[in-house]
Amino acid sequence: MKLVIAVVQARDADKLLHALQQEGFRATRISSTGGFLREQNVTVLIGVEATRLEQVLRIIKANCYTRTQYVNPLLPIVESGEFFVPQPIEVEVGGANVFVVPVERFERIP
Repeated sequence: MKLVIAVVQARDADKLLHALQQEGFRATRISSTGGFLREQNVTVLIGVEATRLEQVLRIIKANCYTRTQYVNPLLPIVESGEFFVPQPIEVEVGGANVFVVPVERFERIP
Protein backbone atom coordinates (compact mmCIF):
# COMPACT_ATOMS: atom_id res chain seq x y z
CA MET A 1 0.00 0.00 0.00
CA LYS A 2 1.19 3.53 -0.82
CA LEU A 3 0.07 7.00 0.12
CA VAL A 4 0.29 9.51 -2.72
CA ILE A 5 0.45 13.14 -1.62
CA ALA A 6 -0.05 15.45 -4.59
CA VAL A 7 0.15 19.23 -4.25
CA VAL A 8 -1.59 20.74 -7.29
CA GLN A 9 -2.79 24.15 -8.39
CA ALA A 10 -6.38 24.79 -7.30
CA ARG A 11 -7.60 25.22 -10.88
CA ASP A 12 -6.50 21.63 -11.68
CA ALA A 13 -7.94 20.01 -8.54
CA ASP A 14 -11.57 19.43 -9.58
CA LYS A 15 -10.57 17.87 -12.89
CA LEU A 16 -8.01 15.64 -11.14
CA LEU A 17 -10.44 14.49 -8.45
CA HIS A 18 -13.09 13.70 -11.07
CA ALA A 19 -10.60 11.66 -13.13
CA LEU A 20 -9.47 9.74 -10.03
CA GLN A 21 -13.08 9.00 -9.10
CA GLN A 22 -13.85 7.79 -12.64
CA GLU A 23 -11.08 5.19 -12.27
CA GLY A 24 -12.31 4.05 -8.86
CA PHE A 25 -9.79 5.83 -6.64
CA ARG A 26 -10.80 7.59 -3.43
CA ALA A 27 -9.06 10.81 -2.51
CA THR A 28 -9.11 13.45 0.18
CA ARG A 29 -8.81 17.12 -0.78
CA ILE A 30 -7.14 19.62 1.56
CA SER A 31 -6.98 23.31 0.65
CA SER A 32 -3.53 24.82 1.08
CA THR A 33 -1.57 27.89 0.08
CA GLY A 34 2.04 27.99 -0.93
CA GLY A 35 4.66 28.62 -3.53
CA PHE A 36 6.42 31.87 -4.15
CA LEU A 37 3.26 33.38 -5.68
CA ARG A 38 1.17 32.45 -2.61
CA GLU A 39 -1.50 30.99 -4.87
CA GLN A 40 -4.26 28.66 -3.77
CA ASN A 41 -3.13 25.03 -3.90
CA VAL A 42 -4.84 21.77 -3.12
CA THR A 43 -3.18 18.82 -1.42
CA VAL A 44 -4.70 15.53 -2.53
CA LEU A 45 -4.20 12.39 -0.44
CA ILE A 46 -4.69 9.09 -2.26
CA GLY A 47 -4.31 5.64 -0.73
CA VAL A 48 -3.49 3.11 -3.44
CA GLU A 49 -2.32 -0.46 -3.81
CA ALA A 50 1.29 -0.59 -5.01
CA THR A 51 0.20 -2.38 -8.20
CA ARG A 52 -2.01 0.60 -9.18
CA LEU A 53 0.47 3.35 -8.30
CA GLU A 54 1.55 3.98 -11.91
CA GLN A 55 -2.09 4.40 -12.94
CA VAL A 56 -2.57 7.12 -10.30
CA LEU A 57 0.61 8.89 -11.42
CA ARG A 58 -0.58 8.83 -15.05
CA ILE A 59 -3.91 10.39 -14.01
CA ILE A 60 -2.09 13.15 -12.13
CA LYS A 61 0.17 13.86 -15.13
CA ALA A 62 -2.82 13.96 -17.49
CA ASN A 63 -4.77 16.45 -15.37
CA CYS A 64 -2.17 18.75 -13.79
CA TYR A 65 0.01 20.69 -16.17
CA THR A 66 2.21 23.74 -16.16
CA ARG A 67 1.17 27.04 -17.69
CA THR A 68 2.71 30.46 -18.16
CA GLN A 69 1.54 33.36 -16.04
CA TYR A 70 2.65 36.99 -15.93
CA VAL A 71 3.11 38.64 -12.55
CA ASN A 72 4.05 42.17 -11.58
CA PRO A 73 7.08 42.35 -9.30
CA LEU A 74 6.91 44.41 -6.13
CA LEU A 75 7.63 48.08 -6.60
CA PRO A 76 11.15 48.94 -5.46
CA ILE A 77 11.82 51.78 -3.03
CA VAL A 78 12.88 54.78 -5.08
CA GLU A 79 14.11 58.27 -4.29
CA SER A 80 11.65 61.15 -4.60
CA GLY A 81 11.49 62.46 -8.14
CA GLU A 82 12.42 59.09 -9.69
CA PHE A 83 9.91 57.19 -11.77
CA PHE A 84 10.10 53.43 -12.21
CA VAL A 85 7.49 51.11 -13.73
CA PRO A 86 8.39 47.43 -13.39
CA GLN A 87 7.70 45.10 -16.31
CA PRO A 88 5.63 41.96 -15.75
CA ILE A 89 7.69 38.81 -15.30
CA GLU A 90 6.81 35.54 -17.02
CA VAL A 91 6.72 32.57 -14.63
CA GLU A 92 5.75 28.93 -15.00
CA VAL A 93 3.04 27.72 -12.61
CA GLY A 94 1.02 24.58 -12.14
CA GLY A 95 1.96 20.97 -12.54
CA ALA A 96 2.09 18.80 -9.45
CA ASN A 97 4.51 18.00 -6.66
CA VAL A 98 3.98 14.35 -5.83
CA PHE A 99 5.26 12.39 -2.84
CA VAL A 100 4.82 8.63 -2.58
CA VAL A 101 5.29 7.08 0.84
CA PRO A 102 4.87 3.51 2.04
CA VAL A 103 1.91 2.71 4.28
CA GLU A 104 2.51 0.22 7.03
CA ARG A 105 -1.16 -0.30 7.82
CA PHE A 106 -4.46 0.77 6.29
CA GLU A 107 -7.92 0.26 7.74
CA ARG A 108 -11.25 1.46 6.46
CA ILE A 109 -13.73 1.93 9.27
CA PRO A 110 -17.38 1.94 8.15
